[in-house]
Amino acid sequence: MRLATIGHWLYRRAENILALMLAVMFLSFLAQIIFRYLLNLPIGWTSELTVVMWLWLVLWGAAFVVREEEEIRFDLVYGGVGPKARRIMAILSALALLGLYLLSLPAVWDYVTFMKVQSTAYMKIRFDFLFSIYVIFAVAAIGRYGFILWKALFGRAPKEFDPTKASSGV
Repeated sequence: MRLATIGHWLYRRAENILALMLAVMFLSFLAQIIFRYLLNLPIGWTSELTVVMWLWLVLWGAAFVVREEEEIRFDLVYGGVGPKARRIMAILSALALLGLYLLSLPAVWDYVTFMKVQSTAYMKIRFDFLFSIYVIFAVAAIGRYGFILWKALFGRAPKEFDPTKASSGV
C-alpha cells in the first residue's frame, strides 16, 4: 500500500470523525431546544456537550482536515510577489510558527496535565481530557509547518506546499 493511499484514507477518517462531532453537537442542540421549550425541563448537559463538541470540532478540523490552501492568510501580499519571495515568505512563516508552537508545547502540556484536578459541571469530563485536543492540534501544526518548511527549503513550487496535493502527485 502506497504512502499517499494511506494518507488519503487517514484524511477521510479525520473527515468522518469531524462529521460525527458535528452530528453530536447538532443533536445535543436539538435536545436542548426540545427539553427547554417543548417539555419545560431545562437540562445543562446538552449545553455543555455542545460547547465540548465545538471546541473539539474546531481544533480537530484545523489539525487534520483543513488543507493549507484553505487557511486564512494575507493573499493580497502573498499573491502580489513572485515565486522566490513566496518561498522566502513560506520559510519565514513556517520557522516563526514552528518556533512558537515548539516553545509553547511544554507549557501547554503542563497546563493540560495540571487540569486533571477539575471537571465539567454536568458531564464530569476531566479538563485534561477536554483540553487534550489542543496538544493534538499543536503537535499536528508542528508536523504541518515542518513539512511546509521542508518543501519550501528544497525548492518546491508554492502551489505544492499543500500536503494533500503534494502527496497525490497533482
